Amino acid sequence: MKVAALFVGLAGVASAFAPTKSMSKGTALSGDLKDMAGATMPFKGFDPLGLATLGSESTLAWFRAAELKHSRVAMLATTGYLVQAAGWHFPGMLSSDVSFETLSAMKPLDAWDAVPDLGKAQIYFTIFFAEVVSEAAGTHYTKGGEYPTIVFPPVNFASDDAEKMKIAQSRELNNGRLAMIAIMSFVSAANVPGSVPALIGNPMF
Repeated sequence: MKVAALFVGLAGVASAFAPTKSMSKGTALSGDLKDMAGATMPFKGFDPLGLATLGSESTLAWFRAAELKHSRVAMLATTGYLVQAAGWHFPGMLSSDVSFETLSAMKPLDAWDAVPDLGKAQIYFTIFFAEVVSEAAGTHYTKGGEYPTIVFPPVNFASDDAEKMKIAQSRELNNGRLAMIAIMSFVSAANVPGSVPALIGNPMF
């Protein structure tokens, strides 16, 4: 469980591999999704509700930042759920009366419930702190600045080539979109028996 908590506490680390820049004014104002990172097959430019044309350039930047944040958190949450479900854990004690081994024997959502309230508070504070730092750093993304990035320590494996950068950004977004579907499926399967046929009978749900 602590592995999952650690991942959540470092929300945004995925951005280290594909840093993101705000889109140009022309792209934002035209709402041309096909020119944005993440516009890939099989749903290239998918926007049935027309959200890309809702509001201004700042609105579209806010939407993209929200998608990035949710994607990164979902990737970390999915990884954390799988790590917990596999029974992997740190040695020793999480608190004076809760061991990592005990938590690893529980279903992931049950393990979260078993974490002491003070431990949960520490996790919530770390997430809050990361959010405040990312939103307050430099020029805000709704005003032309870079999208939020929180990385401990700062690393960057991205290419300087614009085309390769766009491919890396698209991969991050697509992986995040899939992860959002995955973690929603995990939570649904854990709370509504039979809601996800592929997970029926799995002891971790």
